[in-house]
Amino acid sequence: MNSSLLKQAVDIVLPPRCVVTGDMVERQGMMAPQAWAALDFIAAPFCGSCGIAFEFEVEDKTLCAECLVDMPPYKTARAALKYNDRSRDLILGFKHADKIHAVKAFIPWLKLAGEGMLGQADYLVPVPLHRWRLLSRRYNQAAVIAYALAKNTGLECLPDALARTRATTSQGHLTIKERQKNVRRAFAFNPRYQDQLKGKTIVLIDDVYTTGSTVRECTKVLLKAGAKAVHVLTLARVVKPYES
Repeated sequence: MNSSLLKQAVDIVLPPRCVVTGDMVERQGMMAPQAWAALDFIAAPFCGSCGIAFEFEVEDKTLCAECLVDMPPYKTARAALKYNDRSRDLILGFKHADKIHAVKAFIPWLKLAGEGMLGQADYLVPVPLHRWRLLSRRYNQAAVIAYALAKNTGLECLPDALARTRATTSQGHLTIKERQKNVRRAFAFNPRYQDQLKGKTIVLIDDVYTTGSTVRECTKVLLKAGAKAVHVLTLARVVKPYES
């Protein structure tokens, strides 16, 4: 059976539905028009470093107040969507409800958001889950995104370049300072990639950028291991990080 016939057979058994509304759509991974229209995509102007959206026009590469006070270790961070009530169901369904086929819709958004960094990247590295959380969830959503993006762009994904060495508590309701403490020294580099990573540019992949505590810690580990530069690409980011 060729791929076209196989796809038709799959669509008969499992009709493609919007991952948000459940409405029938043309193919797997597509979204219904009303779901698409409800999403808030991040576009310029935004911080030249962390990528948080500005509500007013600024010059290119202008930094936000937080980055001016505490410059992140990564070169740039970009996200496709604003994480809010409109995108929450889409992301939580992908992250916790096995709707991993939604990644097909994410790839064009991520390529647009990460256009500058992907063009100079050598490898994609997903933010890891601790083995116990991976066992309970069955998949790492960041790795699903990284694999799909690698397949689409031709970049190589290194899924095990980083490991989460201790089971941190859920960060959902923690303040910025609590998040920083929670992930401190929670990641380690896989020495298997020591020579391969040295002098290379990495794009770190995650689903949501909230305060940046996790990606900052991962970036420090990658730079210490010899990476030339690290960029961060996420599906969404919280527009107003939790206050400490």
